[in-house]
Amino acid sequence: MQTKISNTIKFLSADMIQKANSGHPGAPMGLSDIMTVLMKKIKHHPKNPNWLNRDRIVFSGGHASALVYSYLYLSGYDLSMDELKNFRQLHSKTPGHPEITTEGVEIATGPLGQGVANAVGFAMAAKYAQNLLNEEDNSIIDHKVYCLCGDGDLQEGISYEACALAGKHNLNNLVIIYDSNSITIEGSTALAWDEDIKVRFEAQGFEVARIDGHNFDQIEFVLDEAKNKTKPYLIIAKTTIAKGALELEGSASSHGSPLGEEVIKKAKQEAGFDPEKSFFVDEDVLFETRAAIEKGDLEEALWNDKVKKLSNEKKELLNSLLNPDFSKVEFPVFSGKKLATRDSNGQILNAISEQISGFLGGSADLAPSNKTTLKNSQDFPLGKNIHYGIREHAMAAIGNSFARYGLFVPFSATFFIFSDYLKTGARLAALMGLRHYFVFTHDSIGVGEDGPTHEPIEQLSTFRAMPNFYTFRPADGDENVKCWQAALDFAYPSAFVCSRQGLNPLPKPVFGDVINGAYLLKESNGAKITLVASGSEVDLCLKAAAILESEDIKTNVVSAPCFELLCKQDKDYIAKIFDKNTKVLAVEAASALEWYKFADDVVCMESFGESGNANELFKHFGFSDINIAQRAKELIK
Repeated sequence: MQTKISNTIKFLSADMIQKANSGHPGAPMGLSDIMTVLMKKIKHHPKNPNWLNRDRIVFSGGHASALVYSYLYLSGYDLSMDELKNFRQLHSKTPGHPEITTEGVEIATGPLGQGVANAVGFAMAAKYAQNLLNEEDNSIIDHKVYCLCGDGDLQEGISYEACALAGKHNLNNLVIIYDSNSITIEGSTALAWDEDIKVRFEAQGFEVARIDGHNFDQIEFVLDEAKNKTKPYLIIAKTTIAKGALELEGSASSHGSPLGEEVIKKAKQEAGFDPEKSFFVDEDVLFETRAAIEKGDLEEALWNDKVKKLSNEKKELLNSLLNPDFSKVEFPVFSGKKLATRDSNGQILNAISEQISGFLGGSADLAPSNKTTLKNSQDFPLGKNIHYGIREHAMAAIGNSFARYGLFVPFSATFFIFSDYLKTGARLAALMGLRHYFVFTHDSIGVGEDGPTHEPIEQLSTFRAMPNFYTFRPADGDENVKCWQAALDFAYPSAFVCSRQGLNPLPKPVFGDVINGAYLLKESNGAKITLVASGSEVDLCLKAAAILESEDIKTNVVSAPCFELLCKQDKDYIAKIFDKNTKVLAVEAASALEWYKFADDVVCMESFGESGNANELFKHFGFSDINIAQRAKELIK
């Protein structure tokens, strides 16, 4: 029966890809034997895919999506045969790479290597959940995390970053199954890779096994062994890409192209299947694989009994983790205080942490500079402070898994310039609509003496350009609080771009507020010019307005902490903020090209920065009240 189930997976995958005339048949066919055993071993519930104590399967090689959909269909998830036939088509539940809109997909893993880090993140989340919720004689979190990955995943640097953390924290709930088929798009992996993966992972603290990935007895043995490991476990499964595809077995051409109808028919005939039938699943195969539904019912019922036996204290904690109440947060008040927004942000993080049990996070070895230490908590895995080391890329992917786990609200922090390293993870957070918060400090040329390698210029624009993502650049402490209050209400990721230098407190809003993305901070009857800025440049605009007013040039000033929210306002609000009778001058110590959507002119960075005192740099690049006032006068002429 195992061989028949495996062949069913192979041919479902091949048929999907052939019908779509697009896709990757090699990996699904090479992994079908492993998937056949794994889907029987795991603990999951197809009719309740969000059951908390399920085993997580992460498909890091997302191009093997046909394998994912075959597994979900055969197991009894809400995925019909028609959806398999609609593979890679518009609005289908079977997109080219797995997305969380498909029930049963744990996390979107597009770029290679992300899924390995996601799996490490799920295992870390489970470890922390165990420490929070399990009682001495009653463990309600005891699941495993399985990751299927390939050569490409392990070549990407993010996998090294993440697996080093897995070894450091001894994540014995993590099982990585490495599909070692030695083939990439260009041909043999030997073209660019001769690494000894076993030695690498052992050096990182893993236990490693080697198996024939097509030998059911060996697959059964290592998966049974995985249940009682004391270290993270890597299974190196030697496989043949496109196994069962006859003359295309082991071929690089099978990686990303349909096999062709004739090859599929011959392969089916060779395996004892009817070559004229496509998308065919025999009743005995369905009977065997759909047993996952009854097994899941039983597993969850037994788990529910365990939850009932929890102490009242643990039940209350579980409920608070499942249902965080942000209305309970007592935010600090910063009125009248000159502070760097990284400092006010640190106080805000601690205020949230005090009330939200599942709020946790860390920095890429920059917590003292990012001001992100949660003061009344221990370090992970016993507490909320996660030390990621210098690993921005893995940090973002791990944070995404904490956000997807079901109990936690994570933040990830680094210098804004290093956001480039984690952009892929931030983008995937936006794609999935995850509540994952990014803290970026040292936000501009205000970094000063560290020089242009550390001064972000284009980063603000690139984050603002990303759909389903909110980028806040607060101008003082109270605005920072309002930014967080707005962000906590969104089901999307947000970034807080914070200054290193102290910022003067702002006056109260005249019209609108942070929730609108931009608001009037100063309004003059008969204004001829509107100055708009974010962050440290808002105070400069207020000073420039004072110069202009002294010359009888009526001036409005707008603070714009969130460009994306501003773009969502209706035309009447925008007309009030940007009076049609005024010229609009935007001021931002960044590339700021997006401001031409609203502004007539922009005072911005048109080069990389320099190394020097921050105040001198601002003046050198034109960010002074005198220069802003002069640019305004030139504009209204």
